[in-house]
Amino acid sequence: LVTVLVRAREDRDAARERDYLQARIADETRLRQVYHDLKNHLLLLGQGEGGAAQAMAADLRRQIEGMEDYLHTGNTALDVILRDKACLAREKQIDFNAVVHFQDGGFIAPLDLSSIFGNALDNAIEASEKLPPEARLITVKAAARGGMLVISVENNMAPGPLAARTSKDDAFLHGLGLASIRRAVNDYGGSVSVRAEEGVFRLHIMIPIP
Repeated sequence: LVTVLVRAREDRDAARERDYLQARIADETRLRQVYHDLKNHLLLLGQGEGGAAQAMAADLRRQIEGMEDYLHTGNTALDVILRDKACLAREKQIDFNAVVHFQDGGFIAPLDLSSIFGNALDNAIEASEKLPPEARLITVKAAARGGMLVISVENNMAPGPLAARTSKDDAFLHGLGLASIRRAVNDYGGSVSVRAEEGVFRLHIMIPIP
């Protein structure tokens, strides 16, 4: 019965996630066009006469620089996921760093990307919230290396054994999240490893590139 209930919940979550991703990818496409047009407009504005126009163009360029940082992983679905989680992290005063080159990850379905990166970052954000703001840090790295896609997600955490700080309900939810990550990675013949030591939780994933 528990297995049936968990699977039903996963199916509902997958349907919601599919609808969410489709809507956000459409938003991302529109945003790319607006961003492209805006850069061209700023170029013309910056060439105009008068210091006020040039100052306005420089100020607008500074404001959109942060947007550009999360647009170019090489995978549109992943751009959406990382932008969404980065915004959530900033709202919660978490230092969020991402160095992701995912041009070779096009063979991974968007929903599987959501299962992998979405669950990993949700867990990292939840763990970070339990720390003082100055200690909140999440680092995401992903790139092709030696015929493999290598993904790592690291976050600071409170010291001590995980079991000592995690309720049964939390453990169940985290277990589902990690299980979803493992299931998605296994579908592509990959591997998942986790380590928690010296105040840092590390998730390491390797997926062979077809």
